[in-house]
Amino acid sequence: MNENSPIIMWFRRDLRLSDQPALAAACKSGRPVIPLFIHDDQSEALGAAPKFRLGLALASLGDTLKEKGSRLTLRRGDALDVLRDVIKQTGAGAVYWSRLYDPAAIDRDTKVKDALKEEGIEASSFAGHLMFEPWTVETKTGGFYKVFTPYWKSVRGRDVAAPVATPSEMAAPQDWPESDALDDWQMDAAMQRGRDVVRPYVRLGEAAAQARLGAFIAHIVEGYDESRDMPGEDGTSALSENLSLGEISPAQCWHAGQRAMQEGKRGAETFLKELAWREFAYHLMYHTPRILDQNWREEWQAFPWNEDERRAEVLAWKQGRTGVPFVDAAMRELQVTGRIHNRGRMIVASYLTKHLMCHWRIGQKWFEEHLIDWDPANNAMGWQWAAGSGPDATPFFRIFNPETQLDRFDKGRDYTRRWIAEGRASPSKDALAYFDAVPRRWGLSPDDDYPDPIVDLSEGRERALDAYRNRDF
Repeated sequence: MNENSPIIMWFRRDLRLSDQPALAAACKSGRPVIPLFIHDDQSEALGAAPKFRLGLALASLGDTLKEKGSRLTLRRGDALDVLRDVIKQTGAGAVYWSRLYDPAAIDRDTKVKDALKEEGIEASSFAGHLMFEPWTVETKTGGFYKVFTPYWKSVRGRDVAAPVATPSEMAAPQDWPESDALDDWQMDAAMQRGRDVVRPYVRLGEAAAQARLGAFIAHIVEGYDESRDMPGEDGTSALSENLSLGEISPAQCWHAGQRAMQEGKRGAETFLKELAWREFAYHLMYHTPRILDQNWREEWQAFPWNEDERRAEVLAWKQGRTGVPFVDAAMRELQVTGRIHNRGRMIVASYLTKHLMCHWRIGQKWFEEHLIDWDPANNAMGWQWAAGSGPDATPFFRIFNPETQLDRFDKGRDYTRRWIAEGRASPSKDALAYFDAVPRRWGLSPDDDYPDPIVDLSEGRERALDAYRNRDF
């Protein structure tokens, strides 16, 4: 391969141009750059909402690249087969990409790198999805961290490289490779009628992500310690949606948080801790990939959770019809926006795994299908944290009471009023949108009576505690 051969920039969950080390290196070489996204088995396996959100992100990235005089090539198929074909078409001599850390991606990328190098093609992976790559953070004895607080103490003082600037220019190849049409992939098909309901709540693309970060630092971070727990307020960064697909980098968020802390803004350190919590989830997924589909604490395999998703109480939980307002409001927010406030996530997870004694995998899979900010590491660790089976988990005997939580964090009932329509003379637009988003086969109407609780909260709590006391491990 000659020194002017094109470089394929293989985009995955890094759909931005700024602070993109792989892209910056490709552009710095002066060689033509071919941006490529491959719709392989791993992206095909995404749930309805994450796949829908990915499709939107790809369209946005394509538009951004056009503004730069470039274009995004789309191909469907096995990653290695596609790369070989694009290399053959274009004479590309190198493939660059940002590293991912889940076991399926690691396996795929290792095979791709080994095969391309054997064939004389440069194959280089770069950091970018994380600030602290999992193998770079070790305990004093050389192991990995299993508890967040010492992990945080280890990384909080580390230097995080300054964000890399957006390339000023991207050299185009002499001949562009063939590309699929994004519409032909039908990334939104599984959303069905929920697609048009969720779409207005999406904050799409790199520019929107940067604006979201700027507004958070300017107006919200000062009171973040308190506001982040209030589901009825706009008191969080809401950046999880953009971080999940790499429309903004964690380093960009980190440096903004550091500047805010230096300016004396009270909530800035808490924001930095939240970014580190995301890194901790990846740290654990990398070192113990069983966290994705098995109880991280292996003894919890013997715990008597219900695993039957067909039970009536599971359907009531999914539908937001448990008769517990905080739980139901959060589950309806999910259907309408594709997201749930973090306090709501804790409440619905605790309720499912403890009051209803259902396996956390049921909830994890439901979120995999419905979250536009779905992230493999954070979703798995969040559910296991709530259930008590994971690392650094909330103890099983700590059971959130949705009623007292509502009194504490939604005193004016703004949150429940926004999302629950039944029994109200003038339901909110968002509450009514829920009935447009859910499957028709559920047969739900805002004119229905609001349900009685499917389980008494005190009885559910005692049942869970009995199971915990009587466990044989």
